[in-house]
Amino acid sequence: MKTVRAENSNYDVVVIGGGASGLAAALTAAEGGARVVLLEKRHHMGGSSNFAEGMFAVESEMQRPMYMNYSRAQAFKNVMEYNHWKANPRLVRAFIDESAATISWLQNRGVLFTEPITNIPDGWRTLHCLKGPFGAIGSPMIKTLTRRAKEKGVDIRLATPAKKILRKGERINGVTAEKEGEPEPIEARAVVIASGGYANNKEWIKKYTGYDLGVNAIPIRNYDKVGDGIRLGWEVGAAEEGMGVLHFFRVGPMGPGVRMLGHVECACLQPFLWVNQQGERFCDESVAFNDTFEGNASARLKEGYSYTIFDDATKELMVEHGIEKSASNKNLPGTRLTNFDRDLKKALGKKNPDIAVAGTIEELARQIKVEPSVLRATVDEYNRFCESGCDEVFAKEPKYLWPVKKPKFYAMKAYTVFLGTLGGIKINHRMEVVDEKEKAIPGLYTVGTDAGGLYGDSYCFLPASGTTLGFAVNSGRIAGRNALRYIGK
Repeated sequence: MKTVRAENSNYDVVVIGGGASGLAAALTAAEGGARVVLLEKRHHMGGSSNFAEGMFAVESEMQRPMYMNYSRAQAFKNVMEYNHWKANPRLVRAFIDESAATISWLQNRGVLFTEPITNIPDGWRTLHCLKGPFGAIGSPMIKTLTRRAKEKGVDIRLATPAKKILRKGERINGVTAEKEGEPEPIEARAVVIASGGYANNKEWIKKYTGYDLGVNAIPIRNYDKVGDGIRLGWEVGAAEEGMGVLHFFRVGPMGPGVRMLGHVECACLQPFLWVNQQGERFCDESVAFNDTFEGNASARLKEGYSYTIFDDATKELMVEHGIEKSASNKNLPGTRLTNFDRDLKKALGKKNPDIAVAGTIEELARQIKVEPSVLRATVDEYNRFCESGCDEVFAKEPKYLWPVKKPKFYAMKAYTVFLGTLGGIKINHRMEVVDEKEKAIPGLYTVGTDAGGLYGDSYCFLPASGTTLGFAVNSGRIAGRNALRYIGK
């Protein structure tokens, strides 16, 4: 096989991956005067960042008019406590301290936001929402950063995967890329790994998490993520950290006729009665307000799905008074599900197997292949709790106890899904990759979801909603700055 050498194969910095973390690292380095090449193996930029709704920050200029007095110190303590101090504290602090400046940095480069919000009851407004089209809210940010990177001279190469990181002695000295099926050596003094994790790697998901990809752990909005960057880092001596941490949550019915986050799915995501495939409750359903908690509770079910059960009285409540839990920035609490019947009719007309409607609980059970006597006992017990105002099993708050008594009865399948993997390569708070002896590998950095150390065993939803995108951009900026220092820029 012949080797292709490009006209310009000598750079200061190589960035592997064209998502938010890679773009932030590349643009930061280029703005500091570095010659930068960004390698993206797909044919377009952004990856999962195209679908992000917002990002975490605290003490930002956007929060000041709201009199929000949540400090960096408070956020640091809360994040560490949430993660039971399993996270790397210096890394967590570096991320939080950088977060406000990153919002301003993005705004100064043309990225548009709407406002900071919270997506849990009584939460802090740390989620800075991006302005963009529904379903692809992050895409304008990616386009803006891509344009600015090109203006600063970043050589962006699509459909060009990195195949090997080159290390000579103690130091990194470039990568081998693949261009049109041929190897291309690219010389550089620093390399930033930003490939986005391994959410589509069936073998690694099974090995590190025990789940079966696509069966009881379904990746969404992830494509071609097989751990390329993580593997390349390990091959040159990087230590492992954070493998096996998934960003779990719960989504509503799939299949024909169901529109993403339409009113049928919004209903399914509410804290009504939830049952497993045996027809029994498995959690306090008000964990619905915390995506990580509901995801972890659902992930205990080996089948990979559960059912949301409610009746006509509850449906009428959602139509007249609105939902309790937000189902995206588009469907906030209070949204009235006035299109529920229309959306339901469309899904049933297409024989969607994830939705059942019946005149009795027993018939509903037969439709979802649950033992009728078990579901009947579960509903009767739950209704007693609703009448007494006391959940004697899972201690659910009385205000979320809605009985299931008035026909028709509805059952909607909710799947256990994950938004990505959260870790792989061990780094320090400068985003420098370290080896098994905690020694930094000169010139090698890892950012975004390829990096370990930010989480304990779960995604940190409270108090740091928006952490995935927030850490992506913040870690990219920090890595870019430190790469500049390393190469003498």
